[in-house]
Amino acid sequence: MVRLTVAQATVRFLANQWSERDGVEQRLVAGCFGIFGHGNVAGVGQALLEAELDDPDSLPYWMARNEQGAVHAAAAYARMRNRLQTLAVTASIGPGATNMVTGAALATVNRLPVLLLPGDIFATRVSAPVLQQLEDPTSYDVSVNDAFRPVSRFFDRVWRPEQLPAALLGAMRVLTDPVETGAVTLALPQDVQAEAHDWPEELFVKRVWHVARPVPEPAAVLRAVAAIQSATRPLVVSGGGTIYAEATDALRSFAEATGVPVAETQAGKGSLPYDHPLSLGAVGSTGTTAANAIAREADLVIGVGTRYSDFTTASRTAFAHPDVTFVNLNVAGFDAAKQAGTALVADARAGLAALQDGLAGWRVDPAYSAKATELAQQWDAVVEEAYHLGHQPQPAQSEVIGAVNDVSEPRDVVVCAAGSMPGDLHKLWRTRDPKDYHVEYGYSCMGYEIAGGVGVRMACPDRDVFVLVGDGSYLMMAQELVTAVQEGIKVIVVLVQNHGFASIGALSEELGSQRFGTAYRYRGDSGRLDGPKLPIDLAANAESLGVHVLRTTTVEELRTALAKAKQHTGGPVMVHIETDPLVPAPDSESWWDVPVAEVSTLDTITEARRTYDTRKTDQRPYL
Repeated sequence: MVRLTVAQATVRFLANQWSERDGVEQRLVAGCFGIFGHGNVAGVGQALLEAELDDPDSLPYWMARNEQGAVHAAAAYARMRNRLQTLAVTASIGPGATNMVTGAALATVNRLPVLLLPGDIFATRVSAPVLQQLEDPTSYDVSVNDAFRPVSRFFDRVWRPEQLPAALLGAMRVLTDPVETGAVTLALPQDVQAEAHDWPEELFVKRVWHVARPVPEPAAVLRAVAAIQSATRPLVVSGGGTIYAEATDALRSFAEATGVPVAETQAGKGSLPYDHPLSLGAVGSTGTTAANAIAREADLVIGVGTRYSDFTTASRTAFAHPDVTFVNLNVAGFDAAKQAGTALVADARAGLAALQDGLAGWRVDPAYSAKATELAQQWDAVVEEAYHLGHQPQPAQSEVIGAVNDVSEPRDVVVCAAGSMPGDLHKLWRTRDPKDYHVEYGYSCMGYEIAGGVGVRMACPDRDVFVLVGDGSYLMMAQELVTAVQEGIKVIVVLVQNHGFASIGALSEELGSQRFGTAYRYRGDSGRLDGPKLPIDLAANAESLGVHVLRTTTVEELRTALAKAKQHTGGPVMVHIETDPLVPAPDSESWWDVPVAEVSTLDTITEARRTYDTRKTDQRPYL
């Protein structure tokens, strides 16, 4: 037996957990972010200190500046490691814990494993109500940490030391399950953290968690093959599951063997290089005209590792063929059954290999493949033009994307999350590597960008990381720049200053709401926010945090600064540029369902409602 506190036992256990897939082992929990308060400083904090003094590599600790940002960094780390590794995050009871709830939701929505260790109320209830405790008059065992339950894939509160082993093993099971994974929360009452207990030694031996590649049921393969062979215009829609399963080579082989073109979701972008003859690029509301044109005519959609979000399906208008059917290859039965599709429940790589074997000798009409290639080339010409608009006096956002794409190397990573930038990146970014595109669009969380960029760089220190962030997201959460300064983590932050919320501004205008409440302006004489622009200098803000800043005003200056930033060593760099938010990216010829007021005194709203009612008629039930 080994006598340790609950917190010490937790840290020692985590340091000995490993994941394995395809014969490759790696530490499952590669380290821990944390911010300490009274709810965890003497428990998990003390245990991490002791571990660092004993062996700094056992479970490294990094200081964060915002608990939500720490969870974002952990999620980004896990995504870059294809969910085979993650980080833990510890926070104090109360606001420290609840700050993590948004990060937990993001991880669960995107099916990314993160381990959260919030402090909790006293199990003994002797000191109650403790500082920052929410008192529930209906139950003494409710705390703010119960807010984690709906956004966690596994939640447990360790009221007694004896409960810890089962909680830890349950947490590891979910973290390593490709179907069940997401945020895992172990709430640790602050008195229990410091309580000593005699633990069996076998709790702390090296434990390897095997990440499976489920193979498809033979009968399901036959059904899927028959459905594909009956189609004349099939289309693959590749999602994040293709990337996480490391199935991009299998997808390329499948496409080349069958001639079926490939479109990509946000999470699946990079499934094929942008210049592959069968790559159509992004599909859906933020898609390319090439992918959306093929999608409209497709009589069969082969979904690989996608959950069919409303952006992917353009709110169920993208796949317009009257007899369209679906074959869904997904490790999760829940997603495989969507759109009333023929379900093929399996790992993406194993499933694609089985489909290719079953389709041996079968190909689509070469003219169909050639049409897809031609449409993709036409779109790439549109991208080239968007990259080099020469808009004056301020460049368009598409020109910023083009500059970053041109300066970056194939293995560099672009990071983004919210605003107009993700949609523009989805359709315009030229992917060259399965991991060079990292856009969080499942939760579209403002503030993810910089924290996520830190996590990406920690996961792949041999790649330059370009964080594209607008002024709105920057103001939401830029604190992890200080973490990057402290740890010498090099991220290249491209701050696009457009003085407001450009994405919602454009959507507001489209829906007739006249960009109301979306610009950073003083309140004018009218009493409305229509006065002069606010004199916000975010470059100066970053500089005050210790970031090396390069200011630019033109695309030429931007390209020069980006090249300098790639050569910079010793921490984060910011490249600042102002853009014109009124210059749109090329149209995707698609739609997104955002309801418009049915009655209004404003003509702009009335007209937008007429357009909305027309587009609603295009929606399909996919039954």
